[in-house]
Amino acid sequence: MDKPEIQDDSSEQRIFDAAHEVFVQKGLHGAKMQEIADRAGINKALLHYYYRSKEKLYETVVRAVINRVLPVLRDLLESDKPLLEKIDYFIHFYLQTVSKNPFVPLFLINEMNKNPDHFFETIFPKELPKPDRFFQQVQSAVEAGEIKPITPQHLIVNVISMCIFPILARPMLGVILGMQAHDMRAFLNQREVEIRSFVHAALRPAP
Repeated sequence: MDKPEIQDDSSEQRIFDAAHEVFVQKGLHGAKMQEIADRAGINKALLHYYYRSKEKLYETVVRAVINRVLPVLRDLLESDKPLLEKIDYFIHFYLQTVSKNPFVPLFLINEMNKNPDHFFETIFPKELPKPDRFFQQVQSAVEAGEIKPITPQHLIVNVISMCIFPILARPMLGVILGMQAHDMRAFLNQREVEIRSFVHAALRPAP
């Protein structure tokens, strides 16, 4: 079979942008390579020239999102911003990122469970944000009586859990809470205020 003609240097970027849109809307299993090709304005043969499979394209999009997010989180965690300000921005940034890329958390969890060796060797970033500065701030705030006693590790896991669980469990929550799709979107949009209020109240020292 003849090699498909490469149309221009922007073809790969158009593929990436189109794939991101489709994965956000439909996830991996609902996405179709033909739809991605149509949105990118190319033929399917050219799409397969760049990416042999939908799974490979999906992994590429996830990697790109992670690589954009990590430097921001690294700068935040290692900065000297006040503790509560740092937590608030972490919640804001995390929720904004996940809401724009809802397929990423599910991909990471699936890959960790399906093929952990492959995940940690080839997908999981080697250079992760270092939480040492954040941990020190939490410990100092506890010792100064500015927040209730809590281990930094539990604090950061609690915050991440509250941010990510509604995204991962969205279909189940829709059923349990009796919400239609538009109601669930509004509910998720309110999460930032709710999580920040909950965390601040939980950390507030007793009078």
